[in-house]
Amino acid sequence: MGIAFDHAPERPENIDAILNGLDRYNPETTTVFQDYVSQQCEDRTYDCYANLALLKLYQFNPHLLRDEPVTNILTKALTVFPSPDFSLCAHLLPSYILSPPSSSNNPSSNPTPGDAPLSEAVQKLTILNNLLSGAKYREFWQTLDKDDLYADLIADVGGFEELMRVRIAVTVGQSCREVERGVLEGWLGVTGPPFEHFVREVCGWGVDDTRGAKGMIVIPINKENEAKGTVVKEDVKFEQFGRVIRRAYEQPA
Repeated sequence: MGIAFDHAPERPENIDAILNGLDRYNPETTTVFQDYVSQQCEDRTYDCYANLALLKLYQFNPHLLRDEPVTNILTKALTVFPSPDFSLCAHLLPSYILSPPSSSNNPSSNPTPGDAPLSEAVQKLTILNNLLSGAKYREFWQTLDKDDLYADLIADVGGFEELMRVRIAVTVGQSCREVERGVLEGWLGVTGPPFEHFVREVCGWGVDDTRGAKGMIVIPINKENEAKGTVVKEDVKFEQFGRVIRRAYEQPA
């Protein structure tokens, strides 16, 4: 049996009480949820169910919406990919935030809602999510490093880069048995001794320097990356085809 969607072992009792009662729809609990989002960023914990409850409160009470909790929720959602949490959170945001910023070059034109800083931040995070969804890990790190806005967006999320490397490594470990070192360095966004420490100590993988130009990373066999043959056996008795055979000899009406 899988883990329940609303399960979060680190969830405080007061948050759990709010989520399981009518207070989850009380606008006065907005500040409680916002503080809980900040706590998640500091403690490296994650509670999607509580974060969705805060975004739902923003949906019902637009005047209470704050930029920082929204961007922190989306950034935290990136750290649990390939789960659909980012999309779940994004679809609770107003349409004007999700729309691309206006590209008008006329300085006298009236600003559109999409020109708001929050909209730009959401668009930036959506780009990262799309790269992760497409397994474009090298492009993910390149995009993250080339824009200062990304540094501001991930600043509040403790250990963001390390969490992303772990998630990418989990995905790689489920699909590969061997990876060239240069390729994996690009996927993880780290090189040199830090790369070797992460691969050996965090992932528990082996490094074979005798193969390839830079060496080969050897991933132990697990139930996900093990190649297994599948034998399909159909248990169909001849009597079951009796009707089909009879119809073949029947005269057309």
